[in-house]
Amino acid sequence: MVDAPPIPGRFARLALLTTVFVCAACGLVYELSLVTLGSYLIGDTATQASITLSVMVCAMGVGALAAKPLRQRAATAFVVVELALALVGGLSVLGLYAAYAWLDLYTAALVAASCVIGALVGAEIPLLMEMLQRIRKQEAGSAVADLFAADYVGALLGGLAFPFLLLPVFGQIRGSLIVGVVNAVAGLVLVLIWFRADLSHLVKVALGAVTLLVAAVLVGSYVYADRFEATAQQALFAYPIVWQRQTEYQKIVLTESVSPFGTRDTRLFLNGDLQFSSVDEYRYHEAMVHPTLAGPRREVLVIGGGDGLALREILEYPDVESVTLVELDPAVIELARTDPRLAELNRNSFADPRVRVVTADAFSWLRTAGADYDAVIVDLPDPDQTSIAKLYSTEFYAMTARVLAPGGTMVVQAGSPFFAPHSYWCIAATVRTSGLNILPYHVDVPSFGDWGFVQATRDPEPRLALDPPAPLRSMDELSLPAATIFAPDRRDTGEQPSTLMHPTILELARQEWV
Repeated sequence: MVDAPPIPGRFARLALLTTVFVCAACGLVYELSLVTLGSYLIGDTATQASITLSVMVCAMGVGALAAKPLRQRAATAFVVVELALALVGGLSVLGLYAAYAWLDLYTAALVAASCVIGALVGAEIPLLMEMLQRIRKQEAGSAVADLFAADYVGALLGGLAFPFLLLPVFGQIRGSLIVGVVNAVAGLVLVLIWFRADLSHLVKVALGAVTLLVAAVLVGSYVYADRFEATAQQALFAYPIVWQRQTEYQKIVLTESVSPFGTRDTRLFLNGDLQFSSVDEYRYHEAMVHPTLAGPRREVLVIGGGDGLALREILEYPDVESVTLVELDPAVIELARTDPRLAELNRNSFADPRVRVVTADAFSWLRTAGADYDAVIVDLPDPDQTSIAKLYSTEFYAMTARVLAPGGTMVVQAGSPFFAPHSYWCIAATVRTSGLNILPYHVDVPSFGDWGFVQATRDPEPRLALDPPAPLRSMDELSLPAATIFAPDRRDTGEQPSTLMHPTILELARQEWV
């Protein structure tokens, strides 16, 4: 290394450690952005986090080694690294979303982005160490301690800023772009103020020009972020999007189309998974609700079902005195209450005085629930996400059975015994561990295909029955026996129950649905 004079300035060391602090925060935000995007788009948070973090950490080691020859020109190399990191990290969410929406190359793009970002983050450390020693020579151990202290505390800032500021205020795409700008400015300011003597006039001009170019790309992307997101999202859905919102729990999308015959089809998607089609949702909800309410039904519990469509069927019974609905995401309830399309479909069910809404995690809520319910309806999204898998576990069904009154009936939507037979029969086996006797049954819902449910009671031999206040559109007593008969290729596959510690349902659902 060429000998260079010490960096003058009383606050040079503080400025460098502050830059380390800021850059560490930016680096962690990039990591969290990739993990969060994967959980939104793919749904398997554990896998997405494992791929992103393991690849990124490995690439950091490679980047640190690759930066060793650059130590002789540490200041220039550091600015170049920060500009590259700002560009790649800032555009990473936008690029991965595009790869998912149009190219179907999400996993490959994720690995590539994690490699590049990780290598650039790793290259920062040896360059910063060299610059720190230029300011003041010190023991290697002491320098490492100072550098890593600023780095780790900065990571704390990034880790807190991402969920509490960037994600809720700016969203994923714009949040990453803002961090990219901060990343670029931090590196450039440090070098141009405290290490300007290390740079020639030509290098300063070149770095300034590249910085302006990077900032222009990031700012331009920020301006057009909404238009890009709307275009990319529409590419994922067959019908026009009429309402959408990203909440802290999920992506909610409402689409609507009109057939040549004038039939309106409103569809609700959560994290890309279809929840219902207004054309045939009555088949699903009649099959789930009415056999469950054929017995005692004074007090009813609905877990999930925030669209209010199961409520619509329940409230047809005049002898139902109260319905408690437990929904995690208040945005779904608000949509079902206020959107005219959904309010028409659910017949303004949430306005009925018999309905009590609880916005809570159903697993946590059941741990302290004390009431006995005559009927329990478990209408949850499919278990293809880590956060949902616990709601298909032996522990969850045991707590659900505990709040079921003597003589009561529980039903669980369990997916398709045709398209996902292993998942379906795993759910059936898991419900059985609650101590209840089960009766699997299935019906045809054209939007979903063959769709299955699992009824559970304390009766030695559960059976399907109907006692509706008015004739149903999709089923009657004569059709019930057929619902409990499964073709040879759809019969019990002998799956093991799913538990919190061994969520077999998650792996099966990923194989069959994702």
